[in-house]
Amino acid sequence: MGIIEKLAEERILEAMQRGEFDNLPGAGKPLQLEDLSMVPAELRMAYKVLKNAGCLPPELELQREIRQLSDLLGAVEDAGERQRAIKRLDYLMGKLSLMRGREVNVQIEAGYYEKLLRKLEKD
Repeated sequence: MGIIEKLAEERILEAMQRGEFDNLPGAGKPLQLEDLSMVPAELRMAYKVLKNAGCLPPELELQREIRQLSDLLGAVEDAGERQRAIKRLDYLMGKLSLMRGREVNVQIEAGYYEKLLRKLEKD
């Protein structure tokens, strides 16, 4: 064990003796571990930092905006506003297609998208 590890161990033991770890939130409960097996190992820490900061990767942020705009289109009654929303949606779909390097179909990916958003919001 190196000097850093020994120093860290000593500090932890001292804190334990002072009772600094007593009555912590979640004490005695199982840890809620995330399944990051589908995220490449070199990106896991970056994804955790972004998630903890409330940020989504650009592609997911774009997908969320597309979904919100799609939902909004169902409620828009003004023809001019509806046309602007459709143009914006077309633009966002094109942008997402370029990011992925292939054509995007919202209806096909809607189920996956909803599951992903629920998981991200839950954590």
